[in-house]
Amino acid sequence: MPVDPMLQGLVAGFAVEAQEVVQKVTMDLLELERDGMETGALAKLYVRLGRHLHTLKGSAASLGMQDLSDIAHKLEDALAPLKANPQKMPRPVVDILLHGLDLFLLRAQAHADGRGDALPDPAAALAQLVAEAPPPEAAEAGAPAPVSLAMAVPASQVAVEAPLPVAAAEPSPGLMPEAESADAGWRVSARQVTALMREVERLREVRLRFEERGRELDRVVTLLAKQGLLAETAEARSQLAGTSRSLRTDGEETGDIVEALEEGLKAITTRPVRTILDPLQRMVRDLSRQLGKEARLSVVGSELSLDRRLLEKLQGALVHLLRNAVDHGLEMPAQRERAGKHHEGALTMRVEQQGNLLYLECADDGAGIDVERVRKVAESRGLVTSDESARLNENQVRDLIFRPGFSTRTDVTDTSGRGVGLDAVRASVEALQGRIEVASTQGQGTRFMLTLPVDLGSSPVLVVRATETLVGLPMLAVEATQLARADSLRLGKRRAHMEYQGQLLPVVDLGARLGLRALAPPTEGQPLLIVQSGGKRVALAVDAVVGDRDLVIRPLPSEVRDVPAWQGAATLSRGELLLICRPDWLVTDTAQAQVVAQKRALVVDDSLTARALHRAMLEAGGFTVHLAASGARALDRLATDTYDVVICDLDMEEMDGVQLIAKLREKKETASLPVILVSAHDSAAARERGMAAGADGYLSKRECAAGRLLAEVLDVMSRRGTRT
Repeated sequence: MPVDPMLQGLVAGFAVEAQEVVQKVTMDLLELERDGMETGALAKLYVRLGRHLHTLKGSAASLGMQDLSDIAHKLEDALAPLKANPQKMPRPVVDILLHGLDLFLLRAQAHADGRGDALPDPAAALAQLVAEAPPPEAAEAGAPAPVSLAMAVPASQVAVEAPLPVAAAEPSPGLMPEAESADAGWRVSARQVTALMREVERLREVRLRFEERGRELDRVVTLLAKQGLLAETAEARSQLAGTSRSLRTDGEETGDIVEALEEGLKAITTRPVRTILDPLQRMVRDLSRQLGKEARLSVVGSELSLDRRLLEKLQGALVHLLRNAVDHGLEMPAQRERAGKHHEGALTMRVEQQGNLLYLECADDGAGIDVERVRKVAESRGLVTSDESARLNENQVRDLIFRPGFSTRTDVTDTSGRGVGLDAVRASVEALQGRIEVASTQGQGTRFMLTLPVDLGSSPVLVVRATETLVGLPMLAVEATQLARADSLRLGKRRAHMEYQGQLLPVVDLGARLGLRALAPPTEGQPLLIVQSGGKRVALAVDAVVGDRDLVIRPLPSEVRDVPAWQGAATLSRGELLLICRPDWLVTDTAQAQVVAQKRALVVDDSLTARALHRAMLEAGGFTVHLAASGARALDRLATDTYDVVICDLDMEEMDGVQLIAKLREKKETASLPVILVSAHDSAAARERGMAAGADGYLSKRECAAGRLLAEVLDVMSRRGTRT
């Protein structure tokens, strides 16, 4: 029977909200078929299930959708015997209930699309539901599972929450609060929301400058106080003090407004990760049963909220990874038990955000990747030659599974064998400017790690100092801060460790890690930050902790985006550029990471921004880069270290580039050292002046920003005969 046209708008809202209710019911059903639940917990789940089904039934009936009401009623009937005597729900009964929910959602969506009058009478489907539902005792004894609609229609297409319409329909009775009204939504484009977010970011930067002006005013008041309590300055001091207090109050109110605006925009543009991860529980369950396996998916970090567009683009990749894990990773139950494992395979999906980077990890405890088999399959499918295969290490061989056309299946099944899967995952991740890596131990399992940029809103950042350089660290990666004490440090020949909570953590000197100075053990009272990422922790030694800031982290330019040390950059209150360090880079094997590269460069510039960008570009080319903020500091560096090239600013206050080149050419040790001058001036006169002084190359800062620096450095070194 078709729905009354007057109620069609309400039906569209009902279909969307029913998705949410059905997802909750699905999660409860999957929990009820687990072992080991207490009777009290079972009873609560059954009560909640009954309430949800009753809500679906009543709401459908109130909108004139009697077919949906009948389906919900039959599901209540199937639940009633178990609800009266709470127990673990037999799997065949779970199959029946999931089948009914699929049928409910498909018909609800048809009604929402205006196709309700074309739907077949549900009587036959309902009769089949009732006939297939075994009594609890028969189901517990192992009655065969009925053919579920979920086998014919992929669960990812049925159970996943439908995207919320931009102009939301009026909510249906019983599912949403009555306070919501039919005109509660606007049709807004993503471009408009993004533009508004940018304005909020500008407002946040204004707030930072507001705070800086307040600190400057406080310094003036303090300076006047030090001059003595002169009668002539009393009125000025009083007015300045009052203005300072008012400025602080206004700054706090501005901060509250900015945060409220940002939170409101995030609520509109983001949704919890669980909205795409929870439905995958059903998919894992159905696929496992189809393949004769057992698996359980655990999710960590599902409460995190992300851009809706990013989640929609990620959903397909995550489905591929989990299907691959069940089909290729997990062994059959009997095989797992022979290997000393639990008969039920463990799948884990972990989500974590640090600053503007999102980390997604999909892991299983299956058989792992057989490297030799991958090598042979890649050769047989023509993806690599035997000579190329022989030269690949294990990590490179594992990377072959991402090649288009790769599959270890010899036959085509419903789940695999067509050579389409992980290559599609990599393409999806790279389209989002991210990367995917794989790690595996044969017999123990496999982990896929996805790293993706997130550019919505601000992030808490801890600003620290190493030598004269300011560096940002995502606050979520900083577990604790403490001062170095001799009794907690263990100094070895090559590495220092610190005792922390019963563990010995390696001490990483941030200045040395960034190539700003030679490696040295921490001194008494030096700040140490406990930095964690991916389950690893280090004690990071810094020269000073400047403070925490809420900053908008932007991706680096494409030319330097692959530099492993940096995840992005932010702007401080005075416009200074702050590079944000990647926590996963800091916690990598420091012994391996601190091996000195063959090529060494010295960057000389009195601009912190220029030094940071030049260093990032050169590190992308494999250089070890040291920095100097003046010509005099550069000469000190050159007196103790050797370099393959010097990149120097033409115009500096203390000693300009021309004067530095003259000093270098006077000494035998540095007379032939390649020097490239960089200047904000792009005139022919400035270029001639620099080259006449003895520079080997000259670039404008605009050319550097366009990515020309690395190519110019390599060209100059080649002409000079320096090792490249």
